[in-house]
Order: sequence, then C-alpha cells, then structure tokens
Amino acid sequence: MKWTDSLDIAIALAEHHPEIDPKAIRFTDLHAWILALPGFADDPNRSGEKILEAIQMAWIDEVE
Repeated sequence: MKWTDSLDIAIALAEHHPEIDPKAIRFTDLHAWILALPGFADDPNRSGEKILEAIQMAWIDEVE
C-alpha cells in the first residue's frame, strides 16, 4: 500500500485497531499506525495533513 491507497489503508486500520474511534485520533498516532501496517511500503515523509485527513475520513466511513 502507498499513501494514495486511502480506502485500503482505512480498511486495514479498522481491522488492526477495532477499539479505536477514528474521530478521536491524533495525526501523529495515525501516521505511526499506518507505517506499522503489514503491506504498507511508501516513504514516511510523503504524507501530509491532507493525506492523513483523507485516510481518517475513509476510516470513519468504513466503521459507520
């Protein structure tokens, strides 16, 4: 997965962190959790607030 795979990342986050409310996360935690996902292989420095926000929104949609 790469940073642009927001839906795939959101699905993986929902599976790996079912106890987390994606509406109440900090972007620093989100960034670390994404980097730790199996299959994630992209430059850690290529993310930004817009990318993390898109992933967060996809994660919220996934759990609702």
